[in-house]
Amino acid sequence: MWQDRIVIDPTILVGKPVVKGTRLAVTFILDLRAQGWPETEILRNYPGLTHEDVQACLA
Repeated sequence: MWQDRIVIDPTILVGKPVVKGTRLAVTFILDLRAQGWPETEILRNYPGLTHEDVQACLA
């Protein structure tokens, strides 16, 4: 469930939704996908992310 992986905390990125345990905003991940980045490239460049994190952003 995406709620287990996405958090909103006013002290992190001014309250934007982020992947839990990171400072990576959901909108950042969505923008990468919109620019045509495949999931494998995102995971390679951001090793703290998992497949489930990317899927939660898309949800």
